[in-house]
Amino acid sequence: MANSETTTHPHPIAFDDAKRRIKAIFIGSVGNLVEWYDFYAYTAFALYFAPHFFPSHDPVVQQLNAATLFAAGFIVRPVGGWLFGHIADRYGRRLSLTLSVLMMCFGSLIIAFTPTYASIGFVAPVLLAVARLIEGLSLGGEYGASATYLTEIADPEHRGFYSSFQYVTLIGGQLTAILVLLLLQNVFLTHEQLVAWGWRIPFVIGALLAVIALFMRRHMDETASFKQAKDAGSIKRESSLRALMRYPREVAIVVGLTAGGTAAFYTFTTYMQTFVKQTVGLSDITTTYVIAGSLIFASILQPIYGLISDRIGRKPVLLFFGVAGTLLTVPILTTLAGTKSAFVAFLLICGAWIFTAGYTSINAVVKAELFPTAIRATGIAVPYALTVSIFGGTAPVVALYFKSIGHEQWFFYYLAGMICVSLLVYATMRDTKHRSAMERHE
Repeated sequence: MANSETTTHPHPIAFDDAKRRIKAIFIGSVGNLVEWYDFYAYTAFALYFAPHFFPSHDPVVQQLNAATLFAAGFIVRPVGGWLFGHIADRYGRRLSLTLSVLMMCFGSLIIAFTPTYASIGFVAPVLLAVARLIEGLSLGGEYGASATYLTEIADPEHRGFYSSFQYVTLIGGQLTAILVLLLLQNVFLTHEQLVAWGWRIPFVIGALLAVIALFMRRHMDETASFKQAKDAGSIKRESSLRALMRYPREVAIVVGLTAGGTAAFYTFTTYMQTFVKQTVGLSDITTTYVIAGSLIFASILQPIYGLISDRIGRKPVLLFFGVAGTLLTVPILTTLAGTKSAFVAFLLICGAWIFTAGYTSINAVVKAELFPTAIRATGIAVPYALTVSIFGGTAPVVALYFKSIGHEQWFFYYLAGMICVSLLVYATMRDTKHRSAMERHE
């Protein structure tokens, strides 16, 4: 009987451990989805609310102003990365994730209830800017803490797979915003109602979802890595930025591997809705369907690429993105700009996602594997947020600027060049799956 018990005892333990990991990843991912839904609702509904805050007879100028505020939300992301990264590394991943989703709730409420330019004049866009800055601070902390949490909670053999759900839910946040747009466009509201006041609804929904995520995150399990580092005395009371300066090579790698990837990501998510509508010339509803379909396809790719990286390593997947992105970006965007077919546009955007997913699916785990536990959240968040602020959030602004001066195709080469720069980093960096700092707690 004793032998039988010894043989069968590990199985329920293994099952309970897997169940605990899956539950923790689900809660962490749901909160991430809510945060990114709130942030992307701005983009999804910008076509409807931009005239209320930026009066102009030129729709391109209105979108440029809206895109500029979108970029403003990225300017403060490094501050958010430092603040919430410090909280995550000093006081725990759970607390950082809880506070970040609370801040996102406030940002959504401000947008939902801000009067228009016609009512309060220039104060309206100022309040909109304040809301975007609050949301930018929140997301600056969300990425680093979320990437750290999902990677640490996973078992070593499946880190690529589990951490890929950060971008499943990140993309899912934008997809949810678009699905809300579809329902409002086709089921609940007329076009006139959506333009007049219906654009406020998604921000109210986002604030309510953030409250739900807040209560869920309050009961998250803290990661074993953080607990071990704390017990070992590795959590030191020093400036997180000073501690980060001891890892200049790792910081440089995060910046380099992020630059091209974030530019591609924000091009094929945020900017695509404007591009497909204004350049391709599709209707509002058709544009929404095309973007929603491409995002579903992108979400499916994330865990597949994560699994592949667990088998063959992170570096080959990143190299695939770098090479394919450098060679195919200009042909894909040029062909997309010349088509008038919604189906062809959908296929081309999906084609871009086939290589872009090589970055999005595993960039979080690669960054986490570069840093020891005591500085991991800050190490991921700060250099990432700086790079995204410069090259990611500005991608729609750069594209719209080139379009406004009649040279939209220049942006295609700009994007391909950015990916090529990151390719140089991928080619020279170590494969973090095989040389990981995940077990280091100093």
